[in-house]
Amino acid sequence: MNWRVGRILFAIVFVSSGMMHITKLKAMTEYAKYKKVPAPKFFVALTGVAIVLGGLSVALGVYADLGALILALFSVTAAFKMHNFWAETTPQGKMTESPSFFKDLALSGAALILFVLIGRHTDFGWHITSPFFDFK
Repeated sequence: MNWRVGRILFAIVFVSSGMMHITKLKAMTEYAKYKKVPAPKFFVALTGVAIVLGGLSVALGVYADLGALILALFSVTAAFKMHNFWAETTPQGKMTESPSFFKDLALSGAALILFVLIGRHTDFGWHITSPFFDFK
């Protein structure tokens, strides 16, 4: 398996989602308001920038461990705050949020695996930096 391809495919989800946070700021802010996020416009913009940078970090191998950790923290937070299907009152709401919740948990798990493997100096193909964290 070519690690570069895997890193890029993994990162695409975050880079495209982060770009949506930025380019669709108004719509994303309305959804964040609905989910009772404090300072929704600020957090939508902040998370958009964070996940774009985290995704690029993983894809390019530039402090990919730090990027993976940022993506893991974002994903697990988004799962519980934005896709809390158990709090939905309609069957449609539960059905809409449930897959997103589990997708975010899975992405968080994958990002944590990357974080640990990179910290253990697993060879992930080309990169321009050493690991930010060191788990030797």
